[in-house]
Amino acid sequence: KILTNIVIRSIFMSQTSAQFDQAIASCSDIFIKKTKDYGTAWRVLRISSITDQIFIKAQRIRTLEDKKVSKVDEGIIPEYIGIINYCVIAMIQLELSTPELELEVSIVNNLFDQKISETKSLMEDKNHDYGEAWRDMRVSSLTDLILMKLLRVKQIEDNQGNTLVSEGVKANYQDIINYSVFALIKLTA
Repeated sequence: KILTNIVIRSIFMSQTSAQFDQAIASCSDIFIKKTKDYGTAWRVLRISSITDQIFIKAQRIRTLEDKKVSKVDEGIIPEYIGIINYCVIAMIQLELSTPELELEVSIVNNLFDQKISETKSLMEDKNHDYGEAWRDMRVSSLTDLILMKLLRVKQIEDNQGNTLVSEGVKANYQDIINYSVFALIKLTA
């Protein structure tokens, strides 16, 4: 019985990895197309502005979940994709020291892939330790966790990045990406 549970968990983890990649492929496609359309205008944004943009998207998801009616012709899935892409932008901004506003598409693509690779690795480690618990969660709970993480990030930003025992903003952005990917998997499965 123990061996059977290990095999089942291994199958789910492999499935999660493939589903993660599929969800991120949609995000990456939009991210790169928008980079080709708009360039990297987002380079002008401060981290706090990016956090607020993510918050707006998460709050809209929660509103749509509660009201079940959208007056703007854009649903929940594009908002989760936007959250993921803005989190990647935030992580790039945190680590990019160059003052250049305009980056080449190939550089942006590499940075996107790097941040997602780091985030997927974290997801796989946590998913192993938590045993695929997200599969039994409601999408609305994932939304609430994203909002909680954003409130934490805002507090850390208000404290000029200083924390006593908490992880920093990058780890919170990574968790937000992973919760958003889980929501996309649940919404599209």
